[in-house]
Amino acid sequence: MNPALAAGLQIALVVCVLALAYVPVGDYMAKVYTTDTDLRSGDLRVEKALYRLCRINARTEQTWYGYAASLLGFSAAGVLFLYLLQRIQGVLPLGGELSGVSPAVAFNTAVSFVTNTNWQSYTPETTMSHLTQALGLAVQNFVSAAVGMAVAVALIRGFVRVSRGCEVGNFWVDLTRGTLRILLPFAFVIALILLSQDVIQSFHSGFSSTGLDGSSVTNALAPVASQEAIKELGTNGGGILAANSAHPFENPTPLSNVVEIVAILLIPVSLTRTFGTMVGSRKQGLTVLAVMGVLWGSLLAVTLAAESAQRGVAATAAGAMMEGKEVRFGIPGSVLFAVSTTGTSTGAVNAAHDSFSPLGGGALILNMLLGEIAPGGVGTGLYGILVLAVVAVFVGGLLVGRTPEFLGKKLGKREITLAALSVLVMPALVLIGTGITVIASATTGFLGNSGPTGSPGSIHGFSEVLYAYASASNNNGSAFGGLTVTSDWFQASLGLCMLFGRFLPIIFVLALAGSLASQRKSTPGAGTLPTAGPMFAGLLTGTAVLVAALTFFPALALGPIAEALQ
Repeated sequence: MNPALAAGLQIALVVCVLALAYVPVGDYMAKVYTTDTDLRSGDLRVEKALYRLCRINARTEQTWYGYAASLLGFSAAGVLFLYLLQRIQGVLPLGGELSGVSPAVAFNTAVSFVTNTNWQSYTPETTMSHLTQALGLAVQNFVSAAVGMAVAVALIRGFVRVSRGCEVGNFWVDLTRGTLRILLPFAFVIALILLSQDVIQSFHSGFSSTGLDGSSVTNALAPVASQEAIKELGTNGGGILAANSAHPFENPTPLSNVVEIVAILLIPVSLTRTFGTMVGSRKQGLTVLAVMGVLWGSLLAVTLAAESAQRGVAATAAGAMMEGKEVRFGIPGSVLFAVSTTGTSTGAVNAAHDSFSPLGGGALILNMLLGEIAPGGVGTGLYGILVLAVVAVFVGGLLVGRTPEFLGKKLGKREITLAALSVLVMPALVLIGTGITVIASATTGFLGNSGPTGSPGSIHGFSEVLYAYASASNNNGSAFGGLTVTSDWFQASLGLCMLFGRFLPIIFVLALAGSLASQRKSTPGAGTLPTAGPMFAGLLTGTAVLVAALTFFPALALGPIAEALQ
């Protein structure tokens, strides 16, 4: 099939499925977070029983700082539990012959999965037992995604509520509903679809086969389908097998590839409808969706053009840049997956991003450096772009000489400060982490690709480091494969970037939600900047691009841009 036609068909299929699901899924999620009815199964009130067991008053609202304290406490308990589970997995059932995980790797992994990053500095088949995968990592795939959605909903409540004393909901209720009513049933359906495509589901340790050279090969098995579904749906991304979604046991067919891409995009895209429904203006949600779509489509076009080019002898012989890509997906399926995963804080990969062309790899880095708002992670994408919308409204207010207002709430010094702090966390972590690592590498030489200053090796090595810290700070989890991150420095520094990159913005966003919730609503006047429609969509798009361009252009010029120009 013609590559252009194949790309067009795959993109059209993904977009059509998302369009069909947009209204029902978005409205369903809005109902989940606004209803007063508890979930029940027959005569058993499931949620009520869970609240009673955990001694939670589901009818009590929390202030933003109470909400934040509950979230941070829950996440801290998750890190501790997952760390201990890895350390003692050797004496637990379903451990096979695996011993406990080393302290550095256990810390990095616990932080990674609790923060929805799923950065993996280990080989899953030879490091994590089935029990650790199912009881530890898979559970965090559910609840870390539910935490992101809870924060997004709390921010929406801040815009909707009037003089509620900075109350933004109940974290425990939002966590429970997001997990039981949204993620669990959706993941179950996706797992069944993946099973129909021959994704495996087994608790056996593996089987032996004979390789092409006649040698014996051990093939790892795992309960893949169940974890693959939530890995993509929750924009987590950590593979239960080392090759991630490039492994035929995780992603065997072109159709399973499309299903996984749809799963990655489904909730982040539909949450814009949830936003519009909850604030009482569907146009607001469509405006945010349009911005996400423009950014996603633009980077998809750039990456697809870069990877479809034929530069070099190998690319010319293959007809495209096929190095590091699965032939069963080809260029279109690999690029569509790569742009979707770097734009949604997912981190799953079906191709080696390190093997992308300099321009294509640079576009993937830029996709993360935008703040992963195209369309962003589960919950994180929505609250990330709403924070940028606050900044855009402030800029628009300066242009017209009025106090900025967004959805009837005035944006004063406190609101703008909180929005600015939320935006600045990620760039600070990326640039500081990259700078220290590159300076240290001048004496330690631990970059995957290195060479004399200015050589292709040193430039690509810089890109690898920049990608790693962009991935960790944005809670993405994907990586340029040429960088070895098993040293204590990378385990600790990337772990800290994941922690600060996840929880500092959440604290600022919840504080912003509380500040907005305590305000009265003002009636829009003739000079109020409209925040629904093409004009504001253009302003918001420009704000997102300019923030990333002004912050990261020097770093990109030292890495992907310089490499592309060589």
